[in-house]
Amino acid sequence: MAHLTELPRPSRWARALLDPDIDFARNKPLHAMIAIFVLFWAAMAIAPVDRLQWLVESLLPIGCVLALAFTYRSFRFTNLSYLLILLFLCLHTYASHFTYAGTPFDEWLRAAFHTKRSYYDRVVHFAFGLLWLLPAREIFVRSAGLSGFWSWAVPATVLFAGSAAFELIEAAAAMIAGPGGEEKFVGMQGDPYDAHKDMALGLLGAVIAAAILAWLKPDADEQPARRTLLPRS
Repeated sequence: MAHLTELPRPSRWARALLDPDIDFARNKPLHAMIAIFVLFWAAMAIAPVDRLQWLVESLLPIGCVLALAFTYRSFRFTNLSYLLILLFLCLHTYASHFTYAGTPFDEWLRAAFHTKRSYYDRVVHFAFGLLWLLPAREIFVRSAGLSGFWSWAVPATVLFAGSAAFELIEAAAAMIAGPGGEEKFVGMQGDPYDAHKDMALGLLGAVIAAAILAWLKPDADEQPARRTLLPRS
C-alpha cells in the first residue's frame, strides 16, 4: 500500500467535498446546501401552477430530505454526493411548481427550436441516473463492501430499476387522479414508448456518471471498507 502513502495531502476543498466524517456542526458546505434547498423549495411553494400536483410531487423531496436527516448519524454521504442530490431535488422541485409539461425550459425550447412536446421530464430522468450514481455507489462501497466493476454496475442497475419505479408511481398517481391524470402524471404526449425512453435515459445518465467517476478515481477500490474517499495523508 506504499503507493497510497506517497500521494500528496488532499487540499482543503478536496476534504470538504470527499470526506464523509466531517462533524455536522462544522460542516459549513452542508449547512449552505440545506439553506439553499429550503429557500428554493419555499419559493417554489408559492402559487404553483397546480396545487394538487405540487403536493403529490413534493412528497419526493420531502421524503428524501427526511430520510437523509434521520440516517445522518448512521450513514453520512460525502458533501459531493449531497451536492449532487441537491441539484436533482432542485430540478424536481422546479418542475413541481410549473408542472413537468409546462416549465419555462420547455417554452424556451418551443420558441427556439419549435419542439412539439415537453422534454424537461427527459432531462430529469437523465439527471436522476447522472446525479445519483455517486451517492448510490457510496452506499454499496461502504456498506456492502463492493469494489471494482460491481461497485459501478450494481448502483447503475439499481438506478435503472429506480427509473422504472418512477414510471410505476406515475401510472398509479394517474389512476388515482382519474380523468386527466395521464396528462398530469404520466405525460406520454402521444408517445407509446415514453416510459421506455425515460428509463433508458436514466440508465444512460448512470453509465456516463460511472465512466466519469471511474476515470477520475475519487477513491481507492483497494480498500472498499474505508469510510473516506480520500487517500491517506
